[in-house]
Amino acid sequence: MVDFFHAHQAQHYLVLAALLFALGAAGVVLRRNAIIVLMSIELMLNAVNLTFLAFARFPLVANSPMQGGFSQGHAAVFFVIATAAAEAAVGLAIIIAVFRSRTSVNVDEFDSLKL
Repeated sequence: MVDFFHAHQAQHYLVLAALLFALGAAGVVLRRNAIIVLMSIELMLNAVNLTFLAFARFPLVANSPMQGGFSQGHAAVFFVIATAAAEAAVGLAIIIAVFRSRTSVNVDEFDSLKL
């Protein structure tokens, strides 16, 4: 009976993560503003974090905490958060540099690597 409830709780987290990821992917594909695209990528990374945490909280196989199975999902989340922070900093710096040279942040106008 406990496995039934754990499976459904994990399913709720995974459905929410899939919706967040789909919303972020739609933002990347449909929007033209580079800042909105960057925010959509961050939303997709947070959906991945939610998936990692769902699988860490509700593992598919019985695993004792001494083997490190439960903490691996949390460690992966920390790496994704660090990567997302670096990506946001570099992405915003590039967007600011492009805006200063072209006075626009539309991704359709980024046709060359020259500033």
